[in-house]
Amino acid sequence: MARIFSGIKPTGSVHLGNLLGALRNWVAMQSEHSAVYCVVDLHALTVPHDPDELRKATLSLSQMLIAVGIDPEQSTLFVQSHLHEHAECAWAMECTAAVGELRRMTQFKDKSDSSDFVSGGLFTYPALQTADILLYDTDQVPVGEDQRQHIELARDIAMRFNSRFGQTFVVPEAVIPATGARVMDLQHPENKMSKSEAGGQGTILLLDDPATIEKKFKRAVTDSETEIRFDPDTKPGVSNLLSILGAVTGQEPAAAASGLNRYGDLKAATAEAVIELLGPIQACYQELTADPAETSRLMTLGANKARTVASATMDRVRTNLGLLQR
Repeated sequence: MARIFSGIKPTGSVHLGNLLGALRNWVAMQSEHSAVYCVVDLHALTVPHDPDELRKATLSLSQMLIAVGIDPEQSTLFVQSHLHEHAECAWAMECTAAVGELRRMTQFKDKSDSSDFVSGGLFTYPALQTADILLYDTDQVPVGEDQRQHIELARDIAMRFNSRFGQTFVVPEAVIPATGARVMDLQHPENKMSKSEAGGQGTILLLDDPATIEKKFKRAVTDSETEIRFDPDTKPGVSNLLSILGAVTGQEPAAAASGLNRYGDLKAATAEAVIELLGPIQACYQELTADPAETSRLMTLGANKARTVASATMDRVRTNLGLLQR
């Protein structure tokens, strides 16, 4: 089976867009691939943070990934900082990448322009992301279109390293999943639902209670017309609701409009479907939070599985770089 790798940062709260756009794909892919999933807490250090909050967020995200269906026995699920190989490999990647390549990363440009303090880690984090991927002999990286540039950089660095120092890394490919709904903000349907807006009325958090979910959908922006049809260009709010309803119920967005005549009915049907989807996830999450020792056991299991592959890769890296072995 092809090996896939994906990581998610423990910042913000997991929301419906994360679930429908990515995490459900992760769950599906673990039965078809050798899947490696990582809570990338080292990436959270690139911006100012509260240490206690980072620890809590890392544990909570680990529990949420299990709750949505990632099976730690079937997949390799672990916390990035639990393996020193990530930081060590990142340094080798920084020494292989060119400054110009890192400077061209659009996400660095966007984040640095809007921040008073720009850390060196924010500039070099694509090298750490490359290390995350290459450590596991990754064949495919399922990503959104906004991350394709980073996977292209990982490919370039891998090929350059192999050319300079001999065959060391598998060269990964970016895979844009064919399925996975593009979930937009309920109040601003021209924007994607975002972690940074967590808690806002346009974002459905996976831990929102039913009453909160109903209220947010009831207040969702639509338009001044009355016709329910899937037309993202001219009816973005209605189309977003149809996309969500379709994704949750296993229908195409246009088909999800069948039998619905009023915007209120569409909002109520979408809220009901989302509440039903999130119920088992929330129940599993609550069980895990009641027994944090079990989560620690599962993440240790994942780290041990990950280390088997990562340590072998780092042995090749050190040898091929010419580092003196102990």
